[in-house]
Order: sequence, then C-alpha cells, then structure tokens
Amino acid sequence: MENDGFQAVLLNVWREACQHIEIAQSTANIAALLVRHIPLGQLLVRRIDPAKNCVDTAAVGLVGSDAFRVNGRTECLPPELEAMLSWCRRDEAILCSAGRLPEGPIAKLLPSGCTTDVILGPLNAAAGHHGVLIFLASAGESFAERHLQLAQLLLEPFSVALENDLRLREMAALREAAEADKLSLLQRLGRRSLGETIIGAESGLRAVMERVELVARSDAPVLIFGETGTGKEVIARAIHNRSSRRNGPFNRVNCGAIPSELIDSQLFGHERGAFTGAVETRRGWFERADGGTLFLDEIGELPLAAQVRMLRILQDGWMERVGGEKPINVDVRIIAATHRDLAAMVAAGRFREDLWYRIAVFPIVLPPLRERRQDILPLAMHFAERAAVKFGLPLVRPTPEDLALLTAYSWPGNVRELAAVIDRAAILGDGKRLEVAAALGAAVQPSVPLETVPSPTSAPNSILPLNTVVRRHIETALKATQGRIEGRHGAAALLQINPHTLRARMRKLGIDWARFRKTE
Repeated sequence: MENDGFQAVLLNVWREACQHIEIAQSTANIAALLVRHIPLGQLLVRRIDPAKNCVDTAAVGLVGSDAFRVNGRTECLPPELEAMLSWCRRDEAILCSAGRLPEGPIAKLLPSGCTTDVILGPLNAAAGHHGVLIFLASAGESFAERHLQLAQLLLEPFSVALENDLRLREMAALREAAEADKLSLLQRLGRRSLGETIIGAESGLRAVMERVELVARSDAPVLIFGETGTGKEVIARAIHNRSSRRNGPFNRVNCGAIPSELIDSQLFGHERGAFTGAVETRRGWFERADGGTLFLDEIGELPLAAQVRMLRILQDGWMERVGGEKPINVDVRIIAATHRDLAAMVAAGRFREDLWYRIAVFPIVLPPLRERRQDILPLAMHFAERAAVKFGLPLVRPTPEDLALLTAYSWPGNVRELAAVIDRAAILGDGKRLEVAAALGAAVQPSVPLETVPSPTSAPNSILPLNTVVRRHIETALKATQGRIEGRHGAAALLQINPHTLRARMRKLGIDWARFRKTE
C-alpha cells in the first residue's frame, strides 16, 4: 500500500473515532472501512482492567460471517495482567501467523479457538488506561508486512477512542451515584424533590434563611454551626440551590466517617501506584465537585495534615493528587458544618487557626429544636404525612394532646429525633392513630415494662430474672400484634429486631406464638 493510501485510510479512521462517542459504534464503522484495504475478518478492542483482575471486550467489529466467538470478560491473575501491561508499554504492534499464535498471558487477549493470522496492537490511553486492538484475518487469508504498518498507524486514534469511552463510562457512573445520593437524601428527608420549602423558614428559621439568602449570591465559604440533627445539610443545600452553582454538583463528605489514613486520597484523589492498592488513578471529592459545591460535614474531625492541604485549595484553588506532581485547578465553593466548638479547638491547637479564618467567612448558627418550639407542629404534620407514605398507612395527624406532649419534650436529638418519634408513633398506631405517648416513652424510658422494673429501694429478692423480663416483653409485643412476627406490623418490627433473632429467642424462652393468634 502506498503512502497516499495510508493517509486516506488514517483520515477516515480519525473521522469515525472522533464522530462517535461510544467506541462500539466507531469500531463497527472503522471495521467496514478497513475491509477494503486489509483481509479483515474481525476487529476487536479489549480493555485491561487491573482493578477487577480481568480483560473485558469494549467493542467488536464483525466483518466476516466466520467471526470467532468473543469472550465478554476474561479473568486473569495479577502476574498475567502485569505481563500484559508490560507488553502494552512497548507501544509496538506485532503480527502472528496462524501457526505461531502468542502463548502465555498474551494468548488470553485472543478469542477462544482463534485459528487465523492475528495482529495485536497495544492501546495506551492518556490517563494510564491500557487496552489492545486485535485484527483477525478472514478465513484462508493472511496478513502481510504492509498490514502491520497500517495497524501501527491506527493505534493512536483507537487509543483516543478508548480514552473517550472510559471517560464516558466514568461520567455515567458519577451520574448514577449522584442520582442514588439524591434519592437517598430525599428518602431521609421525606421529600419528593430537593426544591421543597424548608419547614420553619417563616418562623423559627427566619433569621437563618435571611442569612442563607444573603450569602447564596456570593462564593464566600460558609460555616454552619448546630447540634446533631438540626438540619445542617438541608441548609447547605438551600445555599447551593440559591447560588449560581445550582446546576453544578453538590457533594457531601462526612469528614468524621473517613479513616485518617484515607482522608487525603478521598478528598484530593490519587495517582495510579501512589500507594499499595492504588491500581488506577482516582479523582477526589474536590475534583468531582468542580463547578459546584462541596459540603464538608463534621469538619472538626479533619486531621491536621489534611487541613494544611485544604488551606491551599481555599487560598488559590490549586491541589495535587496523592502521588501526583501536576497541580490541578478546581473551582469549588466550600460549605462546612460542625457541632463542635471550633474556636476552643483552635485555642487547644487541634484545629488550624488559618483554616478557621478561611472557612468561617460567613457563619450561620442553627438553633436547636427546643429553641424554636413553634416549628414542632408543622414538622410533626410533615413527618406524619411522610410516615404514612413510607409505611403504607392511612394518614393520621397528631391530635392537640399529641402536640402538647411533643411541645413539652426537650428534643436532645432535635429534628432527627422528632422524625423518629413520629415514625414510631405511626407504626404503633397502625394507621388508626399516632401513639405519641408510647413513642415518646420509648425515647426516654427503658424498653422493659415499668411494672417489671424494681425501685431503687426494692429488696434484692424482688428483682426478676432477666429471662422472665425478656419473656414478658416479647409476649406483650405478640399480644399487641396478635401473634404476627414478621412484616411492617409484626412483633419484630415493634421490638426493632430481626425476625429470625426473635424466633430464636422465643424458642429459647419456650414462647408459643400460636396462642397469641386471633381466633374466630
């Protein structure tokens, strides 16, 4: 083939590789183009995935009717994968005749039962991903040296196509994760959408929402103070949804839930080979939130070493992945939250003073529920509606007596505890009423019935054996559920234990559930 022919084919291949985002479509079209210049029976793109210890097939171009069956995924041992990657780094295509096909790990790249001439070309994508481009000759045909030269020229456009396909998959995975996080959040908050009105915005949270409106228009860092369960994440989302970044990502990171040895990798990402187990390059939370908002919950739990790296991002917007040498610029708005006294932590040397000044540009203090009792009624109504939907029960609203009990309670767990109490009251009431008194009793009293608990002055011989107390408590639950054990209205749900665990305890204590069944 002359050079002009190479140039024309290469131009058409580049056009197809760039025109289609999905590598499967571009590979099929390129295979149809190449068949006029090379005795091609089948064209494959396979991806080497060290993280999953396998080689999977990314695209197949079927040209001939005698194409080989292609394995979707081939499991490999780590030494085999390392041999494949070492071969890929040579960046040179090889031609193997039908009688002298590759052996060892490289043979695992080929389809099962391959009996034709083969050209193998390594694909080295820009982000450190690797694959292989495989040309299989038509039955009875052979590849020549000029075909190998053409295959070598095609490695670059196919490497680009593989890189684009990997980025497309990564974006799809991030979208799915973001959607799952959104649905999980909506379920936790009992909302149908993230844009719903915040309950209490016109009453107990009026001052808070005024500050939200003020700061949302800027990109200033925000620090939200509040006890556990006051709704700090709700306020952070309100700021994001009212800002110019509303169409960008909103990512939440609980700094207290990440092990200290992984905090840098989680926040800032890492390069492949940065540490044992880093088999691929990974973007951190800051990169994922680029163009949007990063909500750092419980920032007081952040280790001092990570505080230093975060300070640089807040100062100039630059960061480096763990094990990386190339600075990365990110455009992220930081909203932090804590229930700790950060000023005291600064004074004690457990939180950096310079970081404190950076994140506390605009503080917002969330009042506890006991200081905004006017919000208890609308919150209780909202949670009652949510409980009816969640548990499939008729909607029952709290009575004035219920509201009096709710208002008199101190709510150490704040809004989160109120939601749990209403859920418990709905389950106990079984769609007929809200058993608020019983639900509140479970929050402040032991689960054992009061008549079985001796007073501090009781004689030692008046204390009942533990098995007797447990037996009576289970029997009380069975009586209330008419012998039903499983299900939303069963004794296991009422006692908040696994049904199998409950049955095991009943067998041990000799409890016959059948005698509690309602008979006609």
